[in-house]
Amino acid sequence: MHQGNKTTISEFLLLGLFNQPEQQKLLFVLFLSMYLVTVVGNGLIILAITLYSYLHTPMYFFLANLSFADIASISTSVPKMLMNIQAKSQSISYENCITQMYFSIMFVDIDNFLLGAMAYDHFVAICHPLNYITVMEPRLCIFLTAISWVLSNIVSLTHTLLLLQLLSCDKNTLPHFFCDLAPLLKLSCSDTMINELVLFIVGLSIITLPFALILFSYICLVRAVLRISSTEGKWKAFSTCGSHLTVVLLFYGTIIGIYFFPSSTHSGDRDKIGAVLFTVVTPTVNPFVYSLRNKDMKGALRKLSNRKSFLLIP
Repeated sequence: MHQGNKTTISEFLLLGLFNQPEQQKLLFVLFLSMYLVTVVGNGLIILAITLYSYLHTPMYFFLANLSFADIASISTSVPKMLMNIQAKSQSISYENCITQMYFSIMFVDIDNFLLGAMAYDHFVAICHPLNYITVMEPRLCIFLTAISWVLSNIVSLTHTLLLLQLLSCDKNTLPHFFCDLAPLLKLSCSDTMINELVLFIVGLSIITLPFALILFSYICLVRAVLRISSTEGKWKAFSTCGSHLTVVLLFYGTIIGIYFFPSSTHSGDRDKIGAVLFTVVTPTVNPFVYSLRNKDMKGALRKLSNRKSFLLIP
């Protein structure tokens, strides 16, 4: 970051969520528990999908990628926060801060695109069941996943390069628990109008396209389900989509509330609460949402919990 006559910043101070020592201890236990649940839960989903051939379908392929992105997303912020609490330190180096911001943006965007791909998969499965195998062929699934990764990296790189062009002041205190883009922009002495404009335009584009696909898919899904004559069939269809819809509402509601307003109007507490929701809570909840109501996934996880079936997979 070019500094001109201003002092070069070598590190940032992350103030975290709370300041009192007793709250820090509670925070450490809570976030460590959520991190372990996220890693183990999503890891088991990935393992089950990899090992059992009857889960080698487009829906579970997208779910495995979503689980990996969730593990990576929470790993960009929580381990460093836990280390700082344990070491009673608030510092993070400049390079690590920028890296943390890059990957946090990237993995959140990947979640966004994958949720759109999963909605399309549900739409084809329910509205065009006879053509499902033909439409959702492996090449399309791989393409949708690959484009999610590519676009997410491009978006993250764009925000990072624009941030690096700004002049920084002597201020290096971030009222946050990780290096997020919005609080970093507030520390700059430069005019951040371009950054905020790009954030809004790019953010609006990458949120709107998957969200529009999700909205269209669910409108078609509801119409198709209402035409099903049997109550059992309707319940099964809604149950299949219910888990995905729950995650969609939590994810998009939080993202829109935080990032589609100028940084000057942001409340620090709202930023932190929102960030906790989509970087910590959502990845923690996803394994439960997607597995507990899914008979095939519950069966696979039950096999994994059985040592014999884990060692002798049919």
